[in-house]
Amino acid sequence: MTTREFNFDGLVGPTHNYSGLSYGNVASAKNQGAIANPRRAALQGLAKMKQLADLGFGQGVLAPVARPDLDALRKVGFTGSDAEVVSRAAKEAPALLASAHSASSMWTANAATVSASADTADGKVHFTPANLNNKFHRSIEHPTTARILKAVFPGERFVHHDALPACPQFGDEGAANHTRLTRAYGEPGVELFVYGCSGFDLSQPAPKKFPARQTLEASQAVARLHGLDGSRGLAVFAQQNPDVIDAGVFHNDVIAVGNGPVLFHHQAAFLRTAELLRTLREKIGERFASVEVPTSEVSVEDAVQSYLFNSQLLTKQDGSMMLVVPSECDANIRVKDYLARLVESGGPIAEVRVMDLRESMMNGGGPACLRLRVELNDAEAKAVNPAVLMSDTLHATLSAWVAQHYRDRVTGDDLADPALITEARTALDELTRILKLGSVYAFQR
Repeated sequence: MTTREFNFDGLVGPTHNYSGLSYGNVASAKNQGAIANPRRAALQGLAKMKQLADLGFGQGVLAPVARPDLDALRKVGFTGSDAEVVSRAAKEAPALLASAHSASSMWTANAATVSASADTADGKVHFTPANLNNKFHRSIEHPTTARILKAVFPGERFVHHDALPACPQFGDEGAANHTRLTRAYGEPGVELFVYGCSGFDLSQPAPKKFPARQTLEASQAVARLHGLDGSRGLAVFAQQNPDVIDAGVFHNDVIAVGNGPVLFHHQAAFLRTAELLRTLREKIGERFASVEVPTSEVSVEDAVQSYLFNSQLLTKQDGSMMLVVPSECDANIRVKDYLARLVESGGPIAEVRVMDLRESMMNGGGPACLRLRVELNDAEAKAVNPAVLMSDTLHATLSAWVAQHYRDRVTGDDLADPALITEARTALDELTRILKLGSVYAFQR
């Protein structure tokens, strides 16, 4: 039985906009108020999925959560018809209106933490949707995310847990702070959980400027839920460097990425780097490779600006590794020169492929943010909802669907337009039929 990695990318929703809601995300704050193009954003994401599928990588699609979330607005006191709710929120609480329209679920690296069946005590694939409780606009995602994941991964081979308790001590941001490393797909691996602070022990190191969104306690809880403390799996916990969080590295996947036996990371990524690398080398064996980028070649500022580490590190069919980077890496001369030297060095990363994801990047999410890694053996892959797997036909269908339903311009003022509610719901209702998801949205239920 063969095992391979699949990437399930988030489809950008029709209310994509730049509201600057994510404090600590430098790109999000920088582009607040800019004019967004949801149509272009969705098509850029689909183009990325299609390119990777054409290269032979396992590729699926995850539907966005429904926005605007008018139930969230009603829970905080806005009443009346849908049009009256958005009109009043626009006047009294524009930040809440923007939160209700946020298309941030497109970054499915935050959708959940996934553990491969080779690691778990019961030999099943485990999913825990992230509670994302550090930001209001993201904290309202997980109920719908859970339903979508169950529709994509149905049946007895998959175990779906509830999100962790929604409180600061259990702040959980999903796979953006989780990396699976292994000698080979299908073998038990090391699941690396990276946290920003302790939720209970406030004497431990923590960032001073921006929030640490992932706690040690949340990571430990997910590992327990997934059965990683058993004989078939191993969880390793490492703290992110608080200084890089304060520099705008709000998730570990903005400063490190791993795949197979390779960890690609910045010199300043972790608080106790030498200890972590020693542990990984002991657990994974001689195949483990640390590709550490020195500060002297790429500063943390350059890493944040270019999203060098928010790239996808993929194992090709011939066993070599390819790094999928955003076009911003090409625009930063220091990062571009480093990547050229990296490929020429003869190390494990043999190819760099540049993709244009500008609409996502302007909101602070690159190639790695847009995808959820799921390692599946043959039987598990056959159990996945086949309608979500990328193909020529699905790409053409979804591209036409986007062209029909998505606006090419959305500003903050447009969020008060009641027509956007109808447009978004019409589009998503049709999407659930295309992807055969059933009634996963509240407005359908």
